[in-house]
Amino acid sequence: MAKVKRSYTQTPMKEQEASVRCHNFEEVAFGYTLEEGQLEASRCLQCKNAPCIENCPVMIDIPGFIKAIEDGDLPKAHEVLSKYTNLPAICGRVCPQEKQCELVCRLGRSKKFEPVAIGKLERLVADWALEQPIEYKE
Repeated sequence: MAKVKRSYTQTPMKEQEASVRCHNFEEVAFGYTLEEGQLEASRCLQCKNAPCIENCPVMIDIPGFIKAIEDGDLPKAHEVLSKYTNLPAICGRVCPQEKQCELVCRLGRSKKFEPVAIGKLERLVADWALEQPIEYKE
């Protein structure tokens, strides 16, 4: 079995140039594309008894939704997130992940690696869900 080579650093998120953003009120960070999200999700160790879940105030199944992203299954990732929070688009932007789930990420606890960008991945799923058509039941 081949060893998986993990990136030491988080997948960067593209942002507006400073010369552009100083003239508008748009979000600075553009968010991940699916491919960028899958690359970042592949860094997750899929820990058993994951400390990131324990340190999340709403106990999101973080490895579960990250695995779905890695597999390219955003509907499944959204389904997992929706079991725990109704506000992933907000939490993915304003929750202090660096002081909660990302702080205890086992990958990030090593001296060589940055933690998985959990908040950026949550934002990816939420932004995708907001772009989907709403199905109303009669």
